[in-house]
Amino acid sequence: MAKKMIACDGNEATANVAFAVSEVAAIYPITPSSPMAEHADNWSAAGKKNIWGQVPRVFEMQSEGGAAGTVHGALQAGALTTTFTASQGLLLMIPNMYKIAGELTPTVFHVTARALAMQGLSIFGDHSDIMACRQTGFAMLGSSSVQECQDMALVAHASTLESRVPFVHFFDGFRTSHEVMKIEALEDGVIRSVIDEKYVKACRERCLTPDRPTMRGTAQNPDVYFQGRETVNPFYKKVPEIVQKYMDKVASFTGRQYHIVDYVGAPDAERVIISMGSSTCTIGDTVKYLNSKGEKVGLVNVRLYRPFPMEAVVAALPKTVKKIAVLDRCKEPGSAGEPLFQDALTAVSEAVMAGQMAMPKMIGGRYGLSSKEFTPAMVKAIFDELSLEAPRARFTVGINDDVCNTSLPIDPDFKLDSDFFQAMFFGLGSDGTVGANKNSIKIIGNETENNAQGYFVYDSKKSGSMTTSHLRFGKSIIDAPYLIGENEADFVACHHTPHLESVDMLKYAKQGATFLVNTPHSAETVWDTFPRPVQEVIIKKQLKVYVIDAYAVAAKTGMGRRINTVMQTCFFSKLGNVLDSDTAIKYIKKYAEKTYAKKGMEVVQKNWDAIDASLANLFEVKVPAAVTSTKEFRAPIHGNAPAFVNEVTAEIIKGNGEKLPVSKMPCDGVFPTGTTKYEKRDLALNIPSWNPDACVQCGKCAMVCPHAAIRVKVVDESAVANAPEGFKFTAAKGFKLEGSEKPVFAISVSSYDCTGCGVCTQACIGKDKNEEGKKAINMVPQEPIKVQEGKCWDFFVDLPEFDRTKVNKNLVKQAMLLEPLFEFSGSCAGCGETAYVRLVSQLFGDRMVVANATGCSSIYGGNLPTTPWAKNKEGRGPAWANSLFEDNAEFGLGMRLAITKHANQAVSLLEAVNVP
Repeated sequence: MAKKMIACDGNEATANVAFAVSEVAAIYPITPSSPMAEHADNWSAAGKKNIWGQVPRVFEMQSEGGAAGTVHGALQAGALTTTFTASQGLLLMIPNMYKIAGELTPTVFHVTARALAMQGLSIFGDHSDIMACRQTGFAMLGSSSVQECQDMALVAHASTLESRVPFVHFFDGFRTSHEVMKIEALEDGVIRSVIDEKYVKACRERCLTPDRPTMRGTAQNPDVYFQGRETVNPFYKKVPEIVQKYMDKVASFTGRQYHIVDYVGAPDAERVIISMGSSTCTIGDTVKYLNSKGEKVGLVNVRLYRPFPMEAVVAALPKTVKKIAVLDRCKEPGSAGEPLFQDALTAVSEAVMAGQMAMPKMIGGRYGLSSKEFTPAMVKAIFDELSLEAPRARFTVGINDDVCNTSLPIDPDFKLDSDFFQAMFFGLGSDGTVGANKNSIKIIGNETENNAQGYFVYDSKKSGSMTTSHLRFGKSIIDAPYLIGENEADFVACHHTPHLESVDMLKYAKQGATFLVNTPHSAETVWDTFPRPVQEVIIKKQLKVYVIDAYAVAAKTGMGRRINTVMQTCFFSKLGNVLDSDTAIKYIKKYAEKTYAKKGMEVVQKNWDAIDASLANLFEVKVPAAVTSTKEFRAPIHGNAPAFVNEVTAEIIKGNGEKLPVSKMPCDGVFPTGTTKYEKRDLALNIPSWNPDACVQCGKCAMVCPHAAIRVKVVDESAVANAPEGFKFTAAKGFKLEGSEKPVFAISVSSYDCTGCGVCTQACIGKDKNEEGKKAINMVPQEPIKVQEGKCWDFFVDLPEFDRTKVNKNLVKQAMLLEPLFEFSGSCAGCGETAYVRLVSQLFGDRMVVANATGCSSIYGGNLPTTPWAKNKEGRGPAWANSLFEDNAEFGLGMRLAITKHANQAVSLLEAVNVP
């Protein structure tokens, strides 16, 4: 039988199996596990059947705790039930997990292992959440790759049915859950063969039914509770054997042999790393490379984490081992050591006490928290540490810990050999770059003989943040769960022109690589628009440069700002050795239809038109022999910023957050407010331009602006005497300015902070009598005027604020004179929420305390590197905090109780001293 190869991510690979072997799924989607729940929901709605020919029932609940309760109930009623979760969602399921495990009820929770909200929220991956659940009684089985996500999901479902012990099947959030790879798909027939029907029948026979009434969940007294807890021991003792049995069974159908603990490396290794999750792919490849250079090192890959297989871990260690480093992807403050380290130490110590081995030196380290990069160079650093006569007992790798000095030194030039093609794409959130690149890697994976991998980096802000796509493909197996490094990319694409002025993207390009730029400038004129450092690298590395005005192509074909298929077509045109141009375009159209069919054939046709128009607008640039530009990279910080912003925030904006030392980070997660004004993201293609002669001074443009990027002021005419060139104002109408005989009205736009949504032009009621169809506010191209408009904005914000005690807050035109204390947020262009948030900050901001629920508002309102809640010139403004999602009302209530109590205390103190 021919193997069915598909390109998919870890979430889809897992969901395919979970759906096939389940009857009920109770869901509450949470990042990064949401796609699993969404797949299951869509498949159920479409009538897709499981391996028993039934359509699973998928039910979305109001919370993760509610989903866990529903799972518990469905299990008690005899249904094969699953759920998908991560992070705080998993923690909210813990009470029910204890019950499910205590009642020996088979189920599998599929978890995209993710960081927990501690000093700050993080949506990215580590093992903090699953480690918080290790005491619940759930077995825990981990996957290292997308292929393993599928295979281990099946092993988990089969094992839970036979063992009666519930399972958490976990894999690294984002790094594995969202990584697209080419894998061998499991056919339904194979899945059906692995699942033992007698255990399915036994599970159903244990259900609650009035035909065989029983009682569970009784209240037990001290006389019997202890004994009851001990009754489960035989079930847990059998779990490792059962899991290995199903791993062997999967291997019999697929040829992929797994073990609950696997060893990779030299049989006579003296230095060994013990780890689990996606890190084992990186460690395994590095071990093979180092051993090929004459070293003797190894890896112990722990797949079954609970029940911890002590005998298997000891058996996997080579007899020659002298030093062991155990890696944990979490931190337990105050502990003797992180969880995997303590478990491994216990296993080895008991083997030593039993006389089975000599005691090796064992050290424990932390890596990869919140999806922090973990590279082969870091693996080598760990082995180098182990080679020391006295390696440090505890360490970190991948950060610069200048507080406790735990971090290992890393050789940045250490890299593994590779023979695959590597490409990087720098896009803008919502421009379609990530979606197109997911399709690209699926085309290469599904339609060619190449192996393929795609990983997509984007922060938790909404549209407007930079996205980076990392694509690898080639004939060799790609087992590299880390990003493309400096001087490694064969192809680099800049999809958003302003990124060229602020992001050093060409440091990733290798010698002779191809550089594709989306720009409004022609092949003949574009060279002089490049900053000097860009020109220097192009010449030094002898890059081939191509340009296209993708925004113009998208606009002409009705695609708006979505340039994805345009740039995708240009990318494939430079990969003739993978697919010829005609074949590539055929597949690009096919995948575009698959992606957008649900939006209607009109949308599909627009994508097809954009694809057809792309190559005709792609041009090669003749690279000069010398640098001509004097333009430097744009500074990450604009204006007179405080030290913290210059030293910390600026480095994060520049993409150097990875290099910030521990000492620069606030120990309690407290960050300054009002820092978005220093960032200047430069997102808009078009920005509003004000015509004072047509303006009725209604203030509606400022009222509807979601980002506070367009504002109004009324000042005395003398205040604008030294205004920069291009600054616009007119006589104020209907405003009284105390002490002023000639008040003037001014509107200004922050050219670097506007997102170009155009909502202000829609709200404008001023008609231009001299030009049909024009208003007082009109959208114009940003690039030609952005520098001068920026100078006008800087002048504008320094103008005096209107006396807020004289403002009639019931009138829009007057309320808009109040200073916004929520500005330039990371919300989507045209956001329907943030205009209201900004208005509240104008009305009450100098006396606001905000309890923010987790969600859109916490991400656009409190996501690093910069924060939009601001303060006025007196230093007053909203104080902001976020707890979690489901306790928001109680969190705010607590604030209210404390503030009221302190107010009452103040009154009582005043009364005590007889102050009237």
